[in-house]
Amino acid sequence: MGKKTLKDISNAMRNIDIAMLSTHSTNGQIAGRPMSNNRDVDYDGQSYFFTNEDTRTVDDIRRNAQVGLAYKGDEDFHIAVEGEAALIKDREAFREHWTPDLDRWFKNGPDTDGVILIKVEATRIHYWDGLEEGEVKPS
Repeated sequence: MGKKTLKDISNAMRNIDIAMLSTHSTNGQIAGRPMSNNRDVDYDGQSYFFTNEDTRTVDDIRRNAQVGLAYKGDEDFHIAVEGEAALIKDREAFREHWTPDLDRWFKNGPDTDGVILIKVEATRIHYWDGLEEGEVKPS
């Protein structure tokens, strides 16, 4: 079993921008889509992603909050997170996690109508680093 800590995972995630967010969709299907964490990573078991409220992603989370995140880092480093998603509409929370790169997608910044923040609280974190693999407990 691996020896990495949550701090090691956090350090590795600083170099990973895109995660594949998987949700339980209609008819029992799994739907995945790339989401940017905008390098907003001081990872403690919580991940944050912005999207529009009128998306299939949000509909899926409203039906079933159990989600998965997959990260691909440098070389043979991979992270799989299982967690529970929450939908946040609080503008102060938006500002806390906002980066200027998001302005490309949301014209009025954190005040854009229909913007929503997805928070994923990890329940299981599994990683692979070459031949080493292990699980890290969320904080």
